[in-house]
Amino acid sequence: MKSKNLRLGIAALFASAPLLMFGVSSSAMAVETAPHFCYDDALECGPSNWGNLADEWKVCATGQNQSPINISRTKESERLSEIRFNWKSTPLKIKNNGHTLQVNYEPGSSIRVNGETYQLLQFHFHSPSEHSVGGNQSPMEVHMVHVSDSGVLAVVGVMLDAGEASHTLEEIIANAPAEGGEVTIADKYVNASSFLPREREYWNYSGSLTTPPCSEGVRWHVLTHRTTVTHDQADEFVHMFHGGNARPVQPLNDRKVLRSDD
Repeated sequence: MKSKNLRLGIAALFASAPLLMFGVSSSAMAVETAPHFCYDDALECGPSNWGNLADEWKVCATGQNQSPINISRTKESERLSEIRFNWKSTPLKIKNNGHTLQVNYEPGSSIRVNGETYQLLQFHFHSPSEHSVGGNQSPMEVHMVHVSDSGVLAVVGVMLDAGEASHTLEEIIANAPAEGGEVTIADKYVNASSFLPREREYWNYSGSLTTPPCSEGVRWHVLTHRTTVTHDQADEFVHMFHGGNARPVQPLNDRKVLRSDD
């Protein structure tokens, strides 16, 4: 019952608070009406000013374990297990929260990694990619957001390079509601697995939400291999969100980025 209540509480919060693309902290749950944030640093609502927009968002400016990051120096680690994916198809439920397109998942899909099971809540997109590798970004990145029974967030990130079309993304964009809308497409199903590359090695680090309130303690698993979208698909998504929705990379500070064994 505790696990069910936790999931319902987080799901309800996603539905009512558009700023929370993924995840929640205890401080975030107290925020009923959040200020507007954006991705244009020429405006007061831009990323460099997020920490000043609300008391509950101060960690966006003061946090030492923020995401995204530039992945450069990594260390191979034998203690990282493979990610076991148990993702099923789900009805196509799309939310346009003004900052991204988010597909909400029905209960029953999960990952198991490093001895912990996390339930898949939703996935959403950023363009360009929020994480970079060796200073290079991809046209898009998809984040699959999970939560454990104890409330710990785990995100699987996949870079989307330019190449063949993603039929799943095409379906999502074609049926996306206007800003502030949410829609369920009758008789349409999607599976987040369509964004997974064949090889599943990953980089692991401790980070944060990449949107306000920028809460820390998020377990990141960024896959080292990529899948693809077309330039047109990426351009169409960017146009929908007024030039892109990627937070700039944050300082690594004293964190280590671990790499799973091949």
